[in-house]
Amino acid sequence: MSHPHPELGTPPKLPKGALRVTPLGGLGEIGRNMTVFEYGGRLLIVDCGVLFPEEEQPGIDLILPDFTTIRDRLDDIEGIVLTHGHEDHIGGVPYLLRLKPDIPLIGSKLTLALIEAKLQEHRIRPYTLEVQEGQRERIGVFDCEFIAVNHSIPDALVVAIRTPAGMAVATGDFKMDQLPLDGRLTDLHAFARLSEEGIDLLLSDSTNAEVPGFVPPERDISNVLRTVFANAQKRIIVASFASHVHRIQQILDAAHEYGRRVAFVGRSMVRNMGIARDLGYLNVPAGLVVDVKTLDDLPDDEVVLVCTGSQGEPMAALSRMANRDHQIRIVPGDTVILASSLIPGNENAVYRVINGLTRWGANVVHKGNAKVHVSGHASAGELLYFYNICKPKNLMPVHGEWRHLRANAELGALTGVPKDHIVIAEDGVVVDLIDGKAKIVGKVQAGYVYVDGLSVGDVTETSLKDRRILGDEGIISVFIVVDSSSGKIVGGPHIQARGSGIDDNAFAGVTPKIQEALDKSAQDGVMEPHQLQQMVRRTVGKWVSDTYRRRPMILPVVVEV
Repeated sequence: MSHPHPELGTPPKLPKGALRVTPLGGLGEIGRNMTVFEYGGRLLIVDCGVLFPEEEQPGIDLILPDFTTIRDRLDDIEGIVLTHGHEDHIGGVPYLLRLKPDIPLIGSKLTLALIEAKLQEHRIRPYTLEVQEGQRERIGVFDCEFIAVNHSIPDALVVAIRTPAGMAVATGDFKMDQLPLDGRLTDLHAFARLSEEGIDLLLSDSTNAEVPGFVPPERDISNVLRTVFANAQKRIIVASFASHVHRIQQILDAAHEYGRRVAFVGRSMVRNMGIARDLGYLNVPAGLVVDVKTLDDLPDDEVVLVCTGSQGEPMAALSRMANRDHQIRIVPGDTVILASSLIPGNENAVYRVINGLTRWGANVVHKGNAKVHVSGHASAGELLYFYNICKPKNLMPVHGEWRHLRANAELGALTGVPKDHIVIAEDGVVVDLIDGKAKIVGKVQAGYVYVDGLSVGDVTETSLKDRRILGDEGIISVFIVVDSSSGKIVGGPHIQARGSGIDDNAFAGVTPKIQEALDKSAQDGVMEPHQLQQMVRRTVGKWVSDTYRRRPMILPVVVEV
């Protein structure tokens, strides 16, 4: 198995007749999925998603793929194929189309409807090509065929990309539910047909590669939900992804059966479920869904609220309910259902929300204590089955953290893919398919691009480090006025602390040290304000560290008069 090396350099020019694959997100992480395929100087992008921030990224709204490597080649892009409508696959599209709004978007009906609604908020009207399973389209130099797979959202597609260099198959996210709610099976016959033709490179979902066996059918959740609904005494509040149409359908069915009304809470939930209903993906009995404003007129045992926040997102509805910062107040006897998985990295935030809800008297039902979620990703048994059907000549695990990629690679090897034909890459690592063999040839820039409000890319790792220090250790400001000719202090030092846990009166102990350091600087002829500020920062920082074992941010200001 080949793997990236820290000394990888800039990839060479793509040889004639070769296919280049550059993942810009989704490898080594769960989210931010984006892969660039290149042949004959033309580019095809598969997915363009976002990654949601973790606790150590304070103030960040979203994390985007780094578009640097394609920024100067926007005219070479034939289109963006979207495998399905989850945020980690479509959320970055508006930011890429800001650079060039007329890049065509290719996807299924529901996927395109979800991204068009999102782009409307960004005032972008995209060029779209709607495709469906079994369809084959020429997208510039790329001959693309679309294959049905099931996932935790309807209308998911795999794309087979044919070029003279060979066929690459990008699975997106998939599983093999044999009893899907919508009856739309993963098309194993199509994969067998592609296998007969010859799959030269398979890029396969790795999320559940460590999980043995097969994912249970989605319909297994229905009986569990019925039991919860039957026993609930007051309101039922369900938190789910805003695009999990199948899960919401089961909630609606249970609510209808037990005589409850349903209200959607949260802009994305209201928007997405409206789209799914209008397009026929969501069956809503007449009178079942009501506006949230009408719920006060209904008895508690006739109410179901469906909201976002299953991952503990700070601004989502459920987190705000747990923090008593939402118009909907949790009361003893309410039942809260977290109907989704835990995305790696979100565990602490989710359990914080669960504890908050429990504190206010809610009965919280989640994956840890009831079967209210099944995964949308193929487990190890399904992946083995899949590889035995596809018989890929080369395998590149995608969509997963390092442990998932490794586990997926091992599964491929077990089914007979030669180990030297299995490529374990990471974001930015460039893979070329040449003469039927996939190999790593270099690396391009593929770091995190942070979205903070209206700012895109302005926040750096250094900025985040400063934010973490401010949040953890606080800040100490030091204001000093010095004589420009003598360097002597003529005002101050005035020292104030915020969030450091140090009383302002305690700084009397460091004032003589600052005076002594400034006097020495004056004797040495050091008079430049920036140098004096650095000296003050070191002096105060050392005193705080020695006295309190803390490392707050020190903000010195030296003014000359």
